[in-house]
Amino acid sequence: MTYSRLANPRETRAVLEDFGLATKHRLGQNFLVNDEVVGKIVNLAELDGSDVVLEVGPGIGTLTVAMLAACRAVCSIEADRELEQVLAQTCATDGEKFALLMGDALRVTPEQVSAALAGLARDGEAPSQPNKFVANLPYQVAATLILKFFQDFGSLERACVMVQAEVADRICARPGNKTYGAYTAKLALLARPTGRFEVGPGNFMPPPHVDSAVVRLDRTPMADPASGEPLSAERAARVAEVIDAAFAQRRKTIRNSMGANGFEKDALDAAFAACDIAPTARAETLSPEDFVRLEGALS
Repeated sequence: MTYSRLANPRETRAVLEDFGLATKHRLGQNFLVNDEVVGKIVNLAELDGSDVVLEVGPGIGTLTVAMLAACRAVCSIEADRELEQVLAQTCATDGEKFALLMGDALRVTPEQVSAALAGLARDGEAPSQPNKFVANLPYQVAATLILKFFQDFGSLERACVMVQAEVADRICARPGNKTYGAYTAKLALLARPTGRFEVGPGNFMPPPHVDSAVVRLDRTPMADPASGEPLSAERAARVAEVIDAAFAQRRKTIRNSMGANGFEKDALDAAFAACDIAPTARAETLSPEDFVRLEGALS
């Protein structure tokens, strides 16, 4: 079975040559040229005919065309203006299912995505906000985008994204692991990793200088250990502030790091005692649940 007609070096090179284009290192362009990997991404995301997918960095549409065959609609965000004409051709046959937003994904709002999807009305009904985020991400912004989209797009149920292997390690890290940090703990408030597979440099054109991995995250709002209630967006934001302060000076104790970043030490001592957390502990030894309990005690 072929998932994407573009997922091979010959077709990718032909498309680029037709438009007189070359890869742009500054935009992190490494085109996926292995159809088996495309299929594994689509299958891991578990796309079906009702899914509305948000994609960042579609490139020439290699992954996009495979997703369009499996879902209700795709809204892709692309920063490279030269690729607009390419995508208009490679995704033309699926025009009623494909929306393109040109610009910086870090600045795109849910309202802009909704407006783009509104143009795909079928039988008088347009697709709603995206429920899945599936992409071969530009590596320099991958970690930031994953956290931002889970925060900004409340409709997202799942992300299935290609990232640098070390970013995947951070996403999947456990407390006490050297790759566990503020990013891991903040992402854990919103979602949990539920799948991963590795992708070597030889699957791209040109090959990147790093190893890659596809990781799947399912939205699972963390529950308050005390009440069992899922964290609200406002509560998660407050816990994230505690996490940032705790990791701000990673080599210091959690008391000293948080004390130097906006928290009164008397209040900290009382909260540590209430949560049975040693003030001499370091942030990387605390679980995301510990930070939730700590925020509750500080509040």
